[in-house]
Amino acid sequence: MKQILQNQKTGNTELVDVPCPQVKNGHVLIRTRKSLISPGTERAVLEFGKAGLFEKARKNPDKVRAVLERLKTEGIFETYEAVTRKLEQRIPLGYCNAGVVLDIGKGVYHLRPGDRVASNGKHAELVNVPMNLCVKIPETVSDDHATFTVLGAIGLEGLRLAQPTLGETFVVIGLGLVGLIAVQLLRANGCRVMGIDMNSHRLALAKEFGAHIVDLSDGRDPVAEALVFSRERGVDGVLVTASTTSSDPIRHAAQMCRKRGRIVLVGVTGLELSRDDFYEKEISFQVSCSYGPGRYDPVYEEQGHDYPFGFVRWTEQRNMEAMMDLLEAQKIDVESLISHRFPLAEAQAAYDVLSNDARSLGIILEYSDDTERPTESIRRPLVSLSIREDRVKGLARPPAVSFIGAGDHATRILIPAFQKAGVRLKSIVTSTGATSYQAAKQFGFEQAATDADAVFADPDVDCVVIATRHDTHARFTKAALKSGKHVFVEKPLAISRAELKDIVDLYTAQNASQPQRVLTVGFNRRFAPHIQKIRELMKGFDGPKSFVMTVNAGRIPSDHWIQDPAVGGGRIIGEACHFIDLLRYLAQSPVTSVQADSMEASSSRLPCPDTATFTLGFQDGSIGAIHYFSNGDKTFPKERLEIFCSGKILQMNNFQKLQGWGWPHFRKMNLWKQDKGHTHCVGAFAKAVREGGSLPIPFEQLIEVTEVSLIVHEMLSNRVRSRIELAAKP
Repeated sequence: MKQILQNQKTGNTELVDVPCPQVKNGHVLIRTRKSLISPGTERAVLEFGKAGLFEKARKNPDKVRAVLERLKTEGIFETYEAVTRKLEQRIPLGYCNAGVVLDIGKGVYHLRPGDRVASNGKHAELVNVPMNLCVKIPETVSDDHATFTVLGAIGLEGLRLAQPTLGETFVVIGLGLVGLIAVQLLRANGCRVMGIDMNSHRLALAKEFGAHIVDLSDGRDPVAEALVFSRERGVDGVLVTASTTSSDPIRHAAQMCRKRGRIVLVGVTGLELSRDDFYEKEISFQVSCSYGPGRYDPVYEEQGHDYPFGFVRWTEQRNMEAMMDLLEAQKIDVESLISHRFPLAEAQAAYDVLSNDARSLGIILEYSDDTERPTESIRRPLVSLSIREDRVKGLARPPAVSFIGAGDHATRILIPAFQKAGVRLKSIVTSTGATSYQAAKQFGFEQAATDADAVFADPDVDCVVIATRHDTHARFTKAALKSGKHVFVEKPLAISRAELKDIVDLYTAQNASQPQRVLTVGFNRRFAPHIQKIRELMKGFDGPKSFVMTVNAGRIPSDHWIQDPAVGGGRIIGEACHFIDLLRYLAQSPVTSVQADSMEASSSRLPCPDTATFTLGFQDGSIGAIHYFSNGDKTFPKERLEIFCSGKILQMNNFQKLQGWGWPHFRKMNLWKQDKGHTHCVGAFAKAVREGGSLPIPFEQLIEVTEVSLIVHEMLSNRVRSRIELAAKP
């Protein structure tokens, strides 16, 4: 299917072939008929992309601070790679879509295939949209007009926050599409309205809609005009729908308001405020969040849980419905707001108009119908790309590897590591076609896809790398093993005992009847150069050892997916398993006892606390304490390991520095850049696939580490100090 993407590095827009998204639970698959370019948002995105690196940094001071913090903890090389990778991304554009439902996911009851709907879908021939972000289009509303539903909901939410009443005086600063819709909504609400802008075409439209206009291009004073318009009383409220870096709109809004007036920021402006402007009049100021309550709430949007009607009267979907009702009743004129129409194939021309034509306003993109491009021809979950031959290195027939998942860890760490291992990058699968296409283009995969089953069914694929959210790991691992693939699964292997048992039973049964498949988990730290050096140093010391692992993990919000027991499994299962594996590897002895305690045992709102200490006892008498803390400062090094054995000490800091005390021929080992062993871990997996032989990590240890992680999670979830003895293992 065709979709519009923007190159973050150059700012150029591209119309590309990407795989069709698969309909998800609680979602709706829509074939687009029309989509509307949002001039304010999309122009800003284009300008940001075309800006130089310095200008990009100036416009995003928060991201610059994040880069500087990362620089302190991860070093210049990792930070530079992360920034470069971010700028090379292609992002999908658009959020004003009208089309026809092709398919519905489980849990969708109010829509059926064949329904015409408006949604916040992208500029793409097919879009997969949450059901709470779709509304039906009445028969009398055209597709063109329906594309204004989302922008109308944005303006409507601003009005709801401003609470205008019949007869009040309001000002709208910024007469783009949202501003001009807001003018009409205020007029329909019985308000006197003044519109402010410097674009004569938009001012003329506002005047047609019944607004008193002020043209800033001729030097008129907006505050003085507003005072005259309000009969010297000050206006009741101001909607700021402008997009500018200047703080003037907010400053002017405060000065033109009456005592206890209301200001709602719907657009984007500078926010250098004067306290006196607000203090003396007790002015209220509020920022409107997009379409309304529910926006950016994954429970509402992704999981489809609506807010109770009696308690949240106007959600984002109900705002969209209200806008659609106004369009059906012809209370809002959007036809006058359409300045251009382009077929999708001429999308680049449409964006040129957006950037260069001052009279451009509502730009409609028109899509082919079923007679021109049959649905079957665009509903393809897999797209082949041409690749450069130098991307495929090594053997004449290197292992063909397919990825499921293209998140940050996969694109930043795993895929580059597999490239270095000399494998053949066959296909990459994500839930959205744009993401898989972006990763395929960036790293040289032969195919981009949105259907994992296509990977399992492909006889040309030797290995599957699973880098998705944790609740899918066990399911995809079993599917890959059943299809005869080698499997590299990003930790954890499973997030429940039942999942783990299924994998053990399947893998054991398969090995009894066919050649062994390589199964490993991305426990990379045991492969790090510093850890290998530690193993080498400790070879001659067979006595028990003491380990202290301190992890400055950092805070993750309670509503993040990894904190959800059903999706991420919690941070102990999902992240702390790394350090259980590391100590198990260094002890070279099975875990026989576990103790666990958490700081937030009585107050945490998390299902499983993530500021905790747990102690492992090993069969050889060694002990290991893992301090996994989420309450530290981000600028402090993330991981530190201390080892005490036979009168000697080793200390490893953040996989960059290793220092020894009491060792005859070792004092320190420093690296230029942090190395957590990812490349060596992947290399060991690729070697095992090529040559056979032993697994990179013994299967029994993979299971043991996962079992211990589940035990620690259960202990901490119970919110009590706990100790458990495990059976000694041979």
